[in-house]
Amino acid sequence: MNLHPIDLLIIATYMAATIGIGFWISKLASRSIQNYFLGGNTIPWYMLGLSNASGMFDISGTMWMVYLLFLYGLKSVWIPWLWPVFNQIFLMVYLSIWLRRSGVMTGAEWITFRFGRSRGANLAHVIVVLFAILNVIGFLAYGFIGIGKFAATFLPWELSADPTTNVNLYGLIITAITTLYVVKGGMFSVVFTEVLQFIVMTIACIAVGLIAMYQVSPAMLDAVVPDGWHNMFFGWRLDLDWTGILDAAAGKIQQDGWELFSIFFMLMLFKGYLQAMAGPAPNYDMQRVLSARTPKEAAKMSGFVSVVLLIPRYMLITGLTVLALVFFSGELNSMGDAVDFEMVLPFAMREFVPIGLLGLLIAGLLAAFMSTYAATVNAAPAYIVNDIYKRYINPNASERRYVWMSYTTSLVVVVVGTAFGFFIPDLNTIVLWIVGALYGGYTAANLLKWYWWRFNSYGYFWGMAAGIAAAGIVPTMMTVLFGEGAFGEARPVYGFPIILAFSLIGCIAGSLLTKPDDEVVLKNFYLKVRPWGFWKPIHDKLKREHTDLELNRCFKRDMLNIVVGIFWQTALTATGIFLVIEAWTYLLVSVAVTVVTSIVLKYNWYDKMENHPKDLQLSAD
Repeated sequence: MNLHPIDLLIIATYMAATIGIGFWISKLASRSIQNYFLGGNTIPWYMLGLSNASGMFDISGTMWMVYLLFLYGLKSVWIPWLWPVFNQIFLMVYLSIWLRRSGVMTGAEWITFRFGRSRGANLAHVIVVLFAILNVIGFLAYGFIGIGKFAATFLPWELSADPTTNVNLYGLIITAITTLYVVKGGMFSVVFTEVLQFIVMTIACIAVGLIAMYQVSPAMLDAVVPDGWHNMFFGWRLDLDWTGILDAAAGKIQQDGWELFSIFFMLMLFKGYLQAMAGPAPNYDMQRVLSARTPKEAAKMSGFVSVVLLIPRYMLITGLTVLALVFFSGELNSMGDAVDFEMVLPFAMREFVPIGLLGLLIAGLLAAFMSTYAATVNAAPAYIVNDIYKRYINPNASERRYVWMSYTTSLVVVVVGTAFGFFIPDLNTIVLWIVGALYGGYTAANLLKWYWWRFNSYGYFWGMAAGIAAAGIVPTMMTVLFGEGAFGEARPVYGFPIILAFSLIGCIAGSLLTKPDDEVVLKNFYLKVRPWGFWKPIHDKLKREHTDLELNRCFKRDMLNIVVGIFWQTALTATGIFLVIEAWTYLLVSVAVTVVTSIVLKYNWYDKMENHPKDLQLSAD
């Protein structure tokens, strides 16, 4: 495709401005390792929230969700619970506050705060760094696949006669450009460029949604989708029959392995609650929480993400989906089984978005890629440099050396992540492995670390080690035992209970067969974070020293707020879809649910947040 010169000028201007901001801010970021990783804890919560929303507005995820809405209709609202998307609600309600109270720089440093500096704690420290690196590499590969497919559709140069090589070369070029500004600027660069990117992206999203509303009537959409496409709710089976409408879609649904949708939904909910209660994985999301100025601001930031992200993002997703359904289904049908549904987004943009807006939208989506990629890359050196090099190799180096080590580390993980991207066939494969298998290995150990005092560093190490090993082995064993076609591409998700069980055995055996962690460390953790859960023995000992010490009695309130928050978040998601497809009755219902749940959260969550427990107010940030 040959882009109009106006579109090319918009894209070039925007990319140059983004890289320029990164280098301009780099002097501030390079003053210290604290500035580089956390922005010196001086960035306002609403800017961190916009930055986090922009980081989640990634091009690969948007392509994936367009494909989901195209195939699964309104039922696709539930499928992102695979991540789970409602982890932002758990963070908003209580986990961001608990995490930010620790005052640490990275997830691995948090392990020291929780388990101390014993031999077991060192093992726990190393295993969480290993997980973080695997997580970062997985997401870098995921981003590389998406940006290569996207760029090869729009950018005018044919870099290779082979389509796959062409995609990979574009992925390499844009990855290299993105790496320049994030490596140089650290967290300051990431946040300030992402705020700009989010503004551009929001304008483009709303515009695309309005174009779709103007060009596609409800009757036109009804004519090209199967019965049940408009219905969010479901029975035992998915019951979406694309036969005779788009036959390749029926095959893709079977390949995905989600036909028994009730079982899949219950598994997502079970997995999602456990993973959300475990807290954020050691990636860019955790870095935003730790970068907040206070615990309350960390919670506000997490809630703000859903407010500013969901409606505009789903206006874009829905707009491009309905345009493709109405005007592009014939071309998709002509491709037969060779159709790649992950390409619906760039195809729809190419055909239906006008000059000028197309340039802005491409720039915005390139910005979205840069946001996510930048945030992911920025997380990697925090663990390798701060938690390995500084702690075990060179603890007395200058701040300048640590920053230069961060530059080098960022480049290395980009190269490794990109290399993995060459060997992964599509986005769905890597998404399902990350959220099903890899996060399955993370869940048990990181759940218990918050809520059970007797869970110790050896339990953490063996639980994580067993989980990571199972994440690599279980999906492969399921293929060997049940065949390639069993469970579809969702094999890692269906394997989650097995991976969880292996990890849980490692957690409990590792804890009960070894001594409890240092009581001083446990007391310090409990006194500062003040979690609810099974902490009574530690609380009772501290009570003798601090007579005014109070238990955290907020469990029931927090759980109620989480249920309300999930309804609130889901209603925000549905609002963007119902608006674009002009389902006015359902739109009124989703807006009403949003308003009612917002009022409940205002009085039962927002007004009751505390930076620190009342008996520790003197130590507040």
